[in-house]
Amino acid sequence: MTGSTLELKVEDHTVPSEPGIGIYVRNKRPANLTAFAPERTLLFVHGSTYPAHTTFDLPLGGQSWMEFIASRGYDVWCLDVRGYGRSTRPREMDEPPQNNPPIVRTATAVKDIEAALNFVLKRRNIARLNLLGWSWGCSLMATTTIQNPGKVARLMLYAPPFVRTTPSLMQTGPGPLGAYRTVTAEQAKTRWLTGVPADKQAAQIPEGFFEQWVAATFATDPWGVTQRPPVVRAPNGTVADTQEIWSRGRMVYDPSKIAVPTLIALGEWDRDTPPYMAQALFPLLVNSPGKRMVTLAEGTHTMMLEKNRLALFRAAQAFLDEGAE
Repeated sequence: MTGSTLELKVEDHTVPSEPGIGIYVRNKRPANLTAFAPERTLLFVHGSTYPAHTTFDLPLGGQSWMEFIASRGYDVWCLDVRGYGRSTRPREMDEPPQNNPPIVRTATAVKDIEAALNFVLKRRNIARLNLLGWSWGCSLMATTTIQNPGKVARLMLYAPPFVRTTPSLMQTGPGPLGAYRTVTAEQAKTRWLTGVPADKQAAQIPEGFFEQWVAATFATDPWGVTQRPPVVRAPNGTVADTQEIWSRGRMVYDPSKIAVPTLIALGEWDRDTPPYMAQALFPLLVNSPGKRMVTLAEGTHTMMLEKNRLALFRAAQAFLDEGAE
């Protein structure tokens, strides 16, 4: 995949969410874009372990997912929830994890998304925009959509978690769940490739992609990069939500309250949020007009950084373009 010849402009912002909490927001758009439309504006949020900007705006093969969309005339945004990436880390992350209970639960993260959402709407003078969440971010964006009627045009759920009947792949260590967990590059890759047939694993992530992602992602944690081996800290609020809600047969949000066109996209080899989750969620979207579900071949939970990422990009783009016609 080669980079676009269209000149793109990038801006970084820090948006206040609560006193003492600043949310990092990045924007990419065509440099000549001057008129902004709800249907051509998109906000990304990440999952439960890694920040948004090193996932959605990593120029693998010469172009990131944000650039792929922006080069088609869209105003594209992403945010890092508190505790992730370049956003404020809660004070609990300066202490040993066992000193505090899990931080940054879903309700807290939604506050950060709403701060970013309202910032974009005001800055662009538009009434609504499109949302795209990955993994835990699907629960966040679904909840945001429900709590902000009229502010969302279309909703995209990539690898959505739902009621869990299989063990989670997240490693949280022994003992009670603390405020946050740490992840090494080796642990990240092992989890990433879980579910990929042994004879396909070597080619699943193109050469250099994993190393480029590790360098960008681990550099966002100033304490983590000093550890040996280096680690990324991730708040455990989402793990607590899974243990207390999804794994007990309950739902974090009510799918029937989503009343906008919704796309579910997933990779067939996803073992973090296996296909049975999306298959259970889809029929419950009873009030989503034009809903659809796409299962993509030979993709994992982290398909946007893999060899078949273009299939994911194109599926999402087709859904976006349909709303912008």
